[in-house]
Amino acid sequence: MNLGASRNGSVVTEFVLLGLTETPLLQPILFAFFLLAYVATIGGNFSILAAILFEPKLHTPMYFFLGNLSLLDVGCITVTVPAMLRHLISSDRSIPYRACLSQLFFFHLLAGVDCFLLTVMAYDRYLAICQPLTYSTRMSWRIQQALVGMSCVFSFTNALTQTVALSTLKFCGPNLINHFYCDLPQLFQLSCSSIHLNEQLLFVAAAFMGVAPLVLITVSYAQVVAAVLQIRSAEGRKKAFSTCSSHLTVVGIFYGTGVFSYMRLGSVEASDKDKGIGILNTVISPMMNPLIYSLRNPDVQGALQRVLTGRQAPK
Repeated sequence: MNLGASRNGSVVTEFVLLGLTETPLLQPILFAFFLLAYVATIGGNFSILAAILFEPKLHTPMYFFLGNLSLLDVGCITVTVPAMLRHLISSDRSIPYRACLSQLFFFHLLAGVDCFLLTVMAYDRYLAICQPLTYSTRMSWRIQQALVGMSCVFSFTNALTQTVALSTLKFCGPNLINHFYCDLPQLFQLSCSSIHLNEQLLFVAAAFMGVAPLVLITVSYAQVVAAVLQIRSAEGRKKAFSTCSSHLTVVGIFYGTGVFSYMRLGSVEASDKDKGIGILNTVISPMMNPLIYSLRNPDVQGALQRVLTGRQAPK
């Protein structure tokens, strides 16, 4: 343990990430698996982004937000997985204090934008299905940019607040983090000073960035379901629901893992379970999102085929 000496005691200057396993035989297998997952995530999300950029049919608000979501998925997995891969093939699992705070900041920044963007996408579906006559004016290009910009500003404010508040805590040792990346619950357990203010800030953030968006998403889709059920043709109902099912799947995974991770502060026994939830949230979810959004979407499938084969879009 690397501690900086001071007159009042010892201060942690770096943390040690215990990672996923300490079994040497499993580490090369995990390295290969997560390297493939990382490459697949980068390739899948950039393929979605390329399809949206080069396919005129996909130049709509829904796919503009989906393109931003793909960028966020690339960022989220890049913040956590490369460092984890390095630790799997190296005996040195330490991470400097400032690097830990930086990882924490960027993870919460990207996850926060993701949270608001999922809410914006639900609002977009509400306008498209329930208010089709005013959709083009209420979801104009300027409004799309403003919604994404506001999501970034709100998330940046929260990430900066949480990181600055964490930097005021004292860490006197031990410095072992039972996880594969730096996050608030695990760091709270290591603090030797009061975390009351930090828990209050996290509670406020959970209400503002978790509960409120989830309520808005629920209300939006309640209106969507009511509107779709009034469509007389079965084909029309099926088409309307198909545009929403992918988004609802991603919302369920995102909020399910988020609630499990942050609503159990102080539960030391659940640290190993947190690793599994962390993998689902930072690796599996970004990797699966391109599949979820393209699996039942013929427009995206056709655009991906044209991008990968180099064929021109039909005029």
